[in-house]
Amino acid sequence: MKKIGLIGAGKMGISHLSILGAHPDVEVVGVAETSTIVSDVLKRYTSFDVYSDYTQLISEKKPDAVFVSVPTKYHEPIVQHLLDHHINVFVEKPFSLNTINGKKLVQEAMQKNICNQVGYHNKFIGTFMEAKRIIDAGSLGHIQYFIGNMNGPVVTKRKEQTWRSKPEEGGGCLMDYAAHLIDLINHIVSPITTVHGADLLSFYSASVEDAVSCLLETQNRIHGTILVNWSDETYRKMSTCLTILGTKGKLIVDSTELKVFFQEPNPFENYSKGWNVKHINELSPHVDFYLRGEEYSLQIDHFIRVLQGRLPNSINTFETALQTDIVIQQIRLHKTQRR
Repeated sequence: MKKIGLIGAGKMGISHLSILGAHPDVEVVGVAETSTIVSDVLKRYTSFDVYSDYTQLISEKKPDAVFVSVPTKYHEPIVQHLLDHHINVFVEKPFSLNTINGKKLVQEAMQKNICNQVGYHNKFIGTFMEAKRIIDAGSLGHIQYFIGNMNGPVVTKRKEQTWRSKPEEGGGCLMDYAAHLIDLINHIVSPITTVHGADLLSFYSASVEDAVSCLLETQNRIHGTILVNWSDETYRKMSTCLTILGTKGKLIVDSTELKVFFQEPNPFENYSKGWNVKHINELSPHVDFYLRGEEYSLQIDHFIRVLQGRLPNSINTFETALQTDIVIQQIRLHKTQRR
């Protein structure tokens, strides 16, 4: 049984808390939350020990690991405090607002052999997991090009400022939305190393971008584009799609469906020549507790198994999340925001 603490009981924090509270291998030893409205509700309606100061939670409960679900601007000092106390860490995305500080955290976690994970949940969606299996097996042949699209209705009118409109707090379409897509491309295709062109557009926001378009290149010389827009009212919620073209076929995948065309017979297990279509219900692993999607439980299951020594610490690590932060930094340096 692993003793787990939670820092930050906002939207993602409450989601994590629900899954952790039902996990058979977890004991939630405490929750740290600065909002008195949220903490009062937790004290009244749950049995969790609630703290206003996360350092008190750490010193009193001495958890094996802590989930950090606070605004991005607070990630670095909290993660540093946990590393100082040799505590394993799951932190929400994006990892860090400063790549220099992020690199120091990566190095310290490695030196102290601390289990670490960042909450890029797309890697645990069945369709994207299957796409990676196909590409890793070489069934598409040599990858020639990729296209990433991501859209959603986050900012569809001018409104009062929130954290989403403040770049210093991790706001903006690039950090909040495109980070998911960049991280997924790093994982499925190959790590992005070069930004050949970038455009950041604002439609409604005054201080951040609402859309991102980029020309990218990976470390193994694969070129591709991404188009991301969080101001598209034609979408009900976030939608992520990857198209990958290879010498032996073509793959189109989103969170609900995988379509793949193979030029040759018997290209991969349970696939045939021509077009193949598989839906998420065929590809999602079983989870004991479902909330919002299997991927949220699967990423926590993975982290707990890493803590138990049953899996290697190799998915969504601080190191891979830093790679995504570095690409974001390169995009910002390559093209300034324009309206």
